Amino acid sequence: MLNIKGFEIAEYKIQGSSSRRALMYKNSIISTLRKIGIPEDDINIELINVAIQNKPAAVSWYFHDSHLYFSYNKFNFVANMHVIAKLLERYVEALLNGEKSEEDFIRDFSEDVDVEEKRKQARELLGVGDTKDAKEIDRKYKELAKDHHPDKGGDTKKFQEINKAHKLLKRELV
Repeated sequence: MLNIKGFEIAEYKIQGSSSRRALMYKNSIISTLRKIGIPEDDINIELINVAIQNKPAAVSWYFHDSHLYFSYNKFNFVANMHVIAKLLERYVEALLNGEKSEEDFIRDFSEDVDVEEKRKQARELLGVGDTKDAKEIDRKYKELAKDHHPDKGGDTKKFQEINKAHKLLKRELV
């Protein structure tokens, strides 16, 4: 079981036809977001040709004039789509039941429109490539933070950039 944003999500069990299953999850996400009044035109989910590749999955949408976004990058693409679909199902259910507020929803999924480019730059800054391993990201962060810490004569601006990059990547893996 995975714990993401306070919800337990069962891990994806590999089954046949990953590309078809990824499309099924895309349709499920659209259907789930429609329950809270988000039209399909305001939802963006890009599929990849080979869904068993180790690639992140992402969805972005607009809700009350806010750009919201969630990506997951721990497994292969179809498994990442599964996690997103199940998380949004649970979150929308909590929203409709009054367990979560619209403000919680906006806060928990709010991202800049150019978040993917920022994550790419963060990966370059930390020197972690395409790794999905949170421990490896933490290790590289600690190494760089130690080298650039202002108390040890490092550059404050560089130290802040390293911290910001780490937070951005950690949010993706939560």
